[in-house]
Amino acid sequence: MANDAQRKVALDRIRQNIAEHGHHVYVVSGGGDPRYAYTIGLSESLGTELILAGACFYLLDDIPKIINSIATKLTPQVDWTKVKFDVESFGVFSLRKVHMSWATTLMLGALDFYQVREIPALPIVPDEAHWTIDVPDMTAPWSAITAPVWRGLHEPWAYPVPANSVAVTNLGALRGERVTEAVRWEEDEWELFAGAGPDVPKEERRVVPLGVLLAADESLVPVVSLSIGSGLWRDAVSEWHPWRAGGTG
Repeated sequence: MANDAQRKVALDRIRQNIAEHGHHVYVVSGGGDPRYAYTIGLSESLGTELILAGACFYLLDDIPKIINSIATKLTPQVDWTKVKFDVESFGVFSLRKVHMSWATTLMLGALDFYQVREIPALPIVPDEAHWTIDVPDMTAPWSAITAPVWRGLHEPWAYPVPANSVAVTNLGALRGERVTEAVRWEEDEWELFAGAGPDVPKEERRVVPLGVLLAADESLVPVVSLSIGSGLWRDAVSEWHPWRAGGTG
């Protein structure tokens, strides 16, 4: 009964946002999968919804701002996939067509709201300067091979650590640079940096699901076996070497 009441509250909020703003932004975060967000309501006026998957370059509070800015620029009967959207202070974005295997997996809230099995959507894609490893190519069918950091959508958690484990990391690592430092501080918390961790500015640090980094780079799998308080290091060419708080291992 409590779930029914919560669902009614959620649906009423979505309806209110659609009535007042033309759409509702639904954000999904937490767990082992990358964060994503999508609209509910734009399809009523424009025939399509928007979805922004991954993009961990941006902070959580930035995501609705980006989506709302692009939504206000859309007009009917335009091929939006040929348009660039300059969102002040966030970069330039493009829209692409989505393969339905992505939309039906990620946009469950929209499917439930409209009681449909499929819904049209356009993925929002950041420019190269803001691209990160968790931005999938949603024009192609979902695949654990081509989009490994999203494999948790259809595959069970494969590591002997909590599925909701997180890693503090830096933008360099999230753009594909080689992670060279790894430390485990808690049962479900790591630090994984490309370069020297103490040198990473605060504005370049991000907290992401550990599974995102593990799936993107299989050479990181040894970090899941670290005991709490211990770590590993390597340079640009070497294998992992042990490290422990207070000195080398």
